[in-house]
Amino acid sequence: MATAQQAQDTDPLAAAEALKAALSQAGIVLPSLAVDVGSPALGLVELGRVRADVAMRLADALRQSGEK
Repeated sequence: MATAQQAQDTDPLAAAEALKAALSQAGIVLPSLAVDVGSPALGLVELGRVRADVAMRLADALRQSGEK
């Protein structure tokens, strides 16, 4: 788990791009994935809404990565 300092030091744009690339490798696209510009001091990444089938594929991908 990230510390508060690590969270503050992480560039949200870099984090969003890294997540987008990793999801793409798993064949998953989150169309609304972007930096939350409404609260720049918090460094938030907006994941947005996804269809239920995409959520299931994301859950499966996370489970598979945990099995390695």
